[in-house]
Amino acid sequence: MTNPVALIGYGEAGRTFARAAGWQSLARVYDLKPLEALLAKDGVTACASIEAALDESAQAICVVTADQALIAAQNAAPYLAAGSLYFDMNSVAPQTKRDAADVIESAGGRYVDVAIMSPVDPARLAVPLLVSGPYSEDGKAALVALGFTNVRIVGDDIGRASTIKMLRSVMYKGVEALTAECLIACEKAGVTDEVLASFGNDWSEQADYRLDRMLAHGLRRSAEMYESSQTLLALGVSPMLTEGTVGWQQSIGELEISPVPKGLKAKLAAIMGKMP
Repeated sequence: MTNPVALIGYGEAGRTFARAAGWQSLARVYDLKPLEALLAKDGVTACASIEAALDESAQAICVVTADQALIAAQNAAPYLAAGSLYFDMNSVAPQTKRDAADVIESAGGRYVDVAIMSPVDPARLAVPLLVSGPYSEDGKAALVALGFTNVRIVGDDIGRASTIKMLRSVMYKGVEALTAECLIACEKAGVTDEVLASFGNDWSEQADYRLDRMLAHGLRRSAEMYESSQTLLALGVSPMLTEGTVGWQQSIGELEISPVPKGLKAKLAAIMGKMP
């Protein structure tokens, strides 16, 4: 990798990618938050504007919150060099991806729909990526050149990769919400140990992980699950349970429990201490 890569967004995904081997000297980061001290600590170039991040960059990776994905594309479009690859890795509905693609391609860029299919930490550049859209082949080659090792093309249509991600999240993040709902009720009733024991030997560990994800990323996951609900609606499927998932992810994220306690009992105690 020799050309600078613009990295729009410096949350968990952006920071994990930027700190990967070989990236620090070439990543040019723009984030809405003032993160200069953190970026300096990571040895990554901070840019004061999205224009500066895109200057001389033939490729851009966008990893922002779901509600900012289309806005980021609109802000980036005027500064993209002709033919630049724009990797939209945001967790949004397929229609949002198509809207963003229209903006990028109208400006002369090449839009690539990318879905991140597992937590980026600890996988880092080995995280599974699904790619779709008319520039999938070029996009995959560029991602591999950037060091990503698990990239798979799933089709020529923009939105196909994101559809797979959104519908998968209905199940995965829905189970997180059900876990929170069940265990909070169990704590109130004083029957947590009995109910957990009835689920099987490894269920406590799974519950611990699910609550960990909600406590650390509930607000971001809530925004993502709203996009999943829009995906379901577009398919003519009522998002009855997914709308509940949106609410639970939001509620747990809003507790702002940081650092996240270790162990299921400690997490539940912290949650119960902040809930009415």
